[in-house]
Amino acid sequence: MLELEVSLPISLAATTLAAVILAALVVTIRFRGRKRYHPVGGNIFQQLKNSHRIQDFRIDLARKHKTYRFPGFLGSTSQVLTVDPVNVEYMLKTNFANYGKRWDNDIIVIDLLGEGIFNVDGEKWQHQRKLTSYEFSTKTLRDFSNVVSKTNAIKVARILAEAAASNRSVDIQDLFVKATLDSTFKVIVGVELDVMCGTFEEGTHFSEAFDAARSLISYRAVDVFWKIKRYLNIGSEALLRKRIKVVDEFVYKIINSKIEQVQNSHDADIPMKKEDILSRFLEAKQTDTKYLRDMIINLVMAGKDTTSSTLSSFFYMMCKHPDIQEKIAKEVIEATQVNDNSSIDELAANITENTLDRMQYLHAALTETLRLYPPLPADGKICFSDDTMPDGFRVDKRDLVLYLPYAMGRMEFLWGDDAEEFRPERWLSESGRFHSESPFKFTAFQAGPRICLGKEFVYRQMKIFCMILLASYVFKLSDENKPVIYDSRLTLLIDGGLHLRATLRF
Repeated sequence: MLELEVSLPISLAATTLAAVILAALVVTIRFRGRKRYHPVGGNIFQQLKNSHRIQDFRIDLARKHKTYRFPGFLGSTSQVLTVDPVNVEYMLKTNFANYGKRWDNDIIVIDLLGEGIFNVDGEKWQHQRKLTSYEFSTKTLRDFSNVVSKTNAIKVARILAEAAASNRSVDIQDLFVKATLDSTFKVIVGVELDVMCGTFEEGTHFSEAFDAARSLISYRAVDVFWKIKRYLNIGSEALLRKRIKVVDEFVYKIINSKIEQVQNSHDADIPMKKEDILSRFLEAKQTDTKYLRDMIINLVMAGKDTTSSTLSSFFYMMCKHPDIQEKIAKEVIEATQVNDNSSIDELAANITENTLDRMQYLHAALTETLRLYPPLPADGKICFSDDTMPDGFRVDKRDLVLYLPYAMGRMEFLWGDDAEEFRPERWLSESGRFHSESPFKFTAFQAGPRICLGKEFVYRQMKIFCMILLASYVFKLSDENKPVIYDSRLTLLIDGGLHLRATLRF
């Protein structure tokens, strides 16, 4: 009986201890298995409801949570959106290998972009990056691009002169879209499209087909039936196929013509002038026509969109801030030493590497424009394997992680209480020299290994256009009361264009 009485407490104690250990083990397993996700910012229905103001909607959410998510719907991948530079740096640099091109988006744009540098990862990207990086760093390309930019800026200036003489307004955004396509295509391919004046009919057809293809490709992002329509070759997909055919035929014709020119110059032992990127690629024995086609389309799209978008926003800011417009005009006039009797050609001739470097305030104003109006308001990568961001929250494999340049430019915790003000001075030191910010805070040109190769090319092109136009004309909005609304479906452009009036400065 005593033995039974002793064994009961021991048995009860052992059972209790086992239960406690089991309970602790269950809690530990549940705790370790629980994924700590970023706070939910909304859902797909709220995104659709706010599609007309999607950038402002993202700003509102980012002010509540630096990083937030939209859960996947019916099996679709979740989205994680961030304005936190720490998370941006982690994705674009620190853990670069785990965040790559968007699998879903690659399929959407592959018919147009193919396997160009902006649509591939891994070895294909590394090879194109290395080759393109070398070409963009050469003095030959820099000098050639400066000449091309001056030529097309002068064309824009003369179109504005005709408008000023007849006292009519001009859609300057449309001019910039055409001028930057002309410039970019000339630098990359060596062919004069002259879309601005329409003297090259085949080039005009290419331009129209190219722009239509871009719009139709972007429509796929909201068209759940696009794959079916592509398979059946009906509707928007049939139209897209026709537009891409026009683009391809034009580009392949140029490539084959260039290959023939290079071959003939070698056979005749006559050196060929190699200023454009395509000629230089061919000289480096890159003769795969599909590879060259994809490279051309990717670089043309990037150069055209970045520059035209930023120039349009810049001139909008100049109209909203006439004091800044006058300050930049004065900086240009002092640097180039032009006077009342100087012609546009003389002004352009006085724009040198030295005068471009002296445009510190102009450089700051362009950068401030890019801060508030980045050409790509959002950009993202796919997470390749489950991960934990620096803020401690989880990201699952196949989640789409977006960083938001447009929203980041308006975050008070990054830029101060005046974050939404256009103030070029924030980029200048006390001595008036431009100073940069972390590319993970100012993300208009991406950052890390994929930082934009053409950044300096774009800045030089924009400076040349601004110097020639601002030293020649005073700009005002044609209708001060009409609100400017941005269309940000693909790149940030002003819906309906930017209609200005230009008057001669002298």
